[in-house]
Amino acid sequence: MRSLLIASVVVAATSACAPTVRHVRLISMSDYHSHAVPFHSEDQAGQGGIARVIAYLTEVRRRPGTLVVSGGDTMNAGVPAWSDEYRCVEWPWLDGLVDVMALGNHDLDYGAEELERCRAAISYPVLSANLVRENGTPFLQVDGKPYLVKEVNGVRLGLFAVAGPDFQRIVERAHLPAGTRWEEPREAARRVVHTLRAIEKMDAVVLIGHQLREDDEALARAAPGIDLILGTHSHYRGGLSRISGTGTWFISPYQYLAYLAEVELRFEDRRLAGVTGQLVRMDASRPEDPLVAERVAALQAALEKKRAERFEVLAILPETLSDANVSTGEAALGNWVTGVLREAAGTHVFYLTASTFRAALPAGPVTVEAFRTALPYRNTLMTVELTGQQLHDWLALSLTKRGSDGFSQQTGLRFGVRDGRPVDVLVLRDAGNPGAGYAPLDLAATYRVGTVDFQARVAAGYRELFAAGRVQTQTALDVHTVLMQALREGRGFPQRGR
Repeated sequence: MRSLLIASVVVAATSACAPTVRHVRLISMSDYHSHAVPFHSEDQAGQGGIARVIAYLTEVRRRPGTLVVSGGDTMNAGVPAWSDEYRCVEWPWLDGLVDVMALGNHDLDYGAEELERCRAAISYPVLSANLVRENGTPFLQVDGKPYLVKEVNGVRLGLFAVAGPDFQRIVERAHLPAGTRWEEPREAARRVVHTLRAIEKMDAVVLIGHQLREDDEALARAAPGIDLILGTHSHYRGGLSRISGTGTWFISPYQYLAYLAEVELRFEDRRLAGVTGQLVRMDASRPEDPLVAERVAALQAALEKKRAERFEVLAILPETLSDANVSTGEAALGNWVTGVLREAAGTHVFYLTASTFRAALPAGPVTVEAFRTALPYRNTLMTVELTGQQLHDWLALSLTKRGSDGFSQQTGLRFGVRDGRPVDVLVLRDAGNPGAGYAPLDLAATYRVGTVDFQARVAAGYRELFAAGRVQTQTALDVHTVLMQALREGRGFPQRGR
């Protein structure tokens, strides 16, 4: 009897010490850019589409302990035509599915009044902690606070968003709400994280956007206390990883709803004890919500009838110009585009950041809309004279940005890579005669280099290198005019190698 009593006491003591385990699941979508219709991505047709994503979100919301967040950039002026015609028509479709949304730069493309109209149509909040009034108070709030507190499965989560430092340059001042300005994002993040940790006593803190991957990493180091960053803005496809030198996890679901990010937070006695996650591909194997699919089909048919010029066929491609590897290496689409633009600009080398390219050009008929989906930005060609050393520095900078939108596609150079640095660099001998072949880069020689006004004047690092060159020229040529003409004439594709 005595031994039985002892055993009972031991079992009771063990049970009392066992932690209470709770799980919270976060589903993240980002950089939708009005791609309501499934599209060609990563050499696969039928990727994404709002009807497929809504079907998936409807299913996952049935699981207990699930939150869904949007990283913003839900619209995009000019491309696709859907955005110009229908603006934020999809926002109300996500009511009851999405819990909170970060403000993206493109959500301001049509101005502050349009943003307010869109916000009035939904029940979930839109946040950006560093869009502030002149007195410094946040413009976007939930119950007077620039963050959202959610209690899920007995766990308290704090979610917030920031606008990246590049918003100062890429968002037109006239599109901001009256009397507002951008605050430095790291300062805003430090303040919010402190409040969520020290005052609100959150069990976990989540940042949902909206800035470049490099800025996310820098912010995680500058504002300790963020458990998870749901990547946005960079259109980066990256699985769950830990940001070096921090306790912050990071995941990023690419673009246009081709993927969603799914992260599970495991808590023991309300202490975050584990983080797991993956990207979930929204491909043609997944079902669509039939009512949403019907609505999308009707709107798309009306759009194609009204905007017939956007669905004109420019060319019949013999094979796909893929965007695979566009932010990490050599992409077939990057080779063709930079090759055509280099010839038009008359330069030895032509560079374009990976952010220029947003989809492949699939084999078969290429419409204006498909072309502008792949290459949405109508930037102007610029040229500059750089020394061989400056050209080498430009190439080295690009390699440091591998895996991000800042990596450059280029033509006119051949090179190897050793320890992340360019080696054995060759450059076209004659800008006007590619048939003359390549010669070793002469650091003291002068070369004519082409790019676009965004990379020359806005992109961090590149703009400084461009400014240091000689004979800077802005041409009258723009990317769309030059490339669409090349497509109509069947010039240069498919392009393999440099």
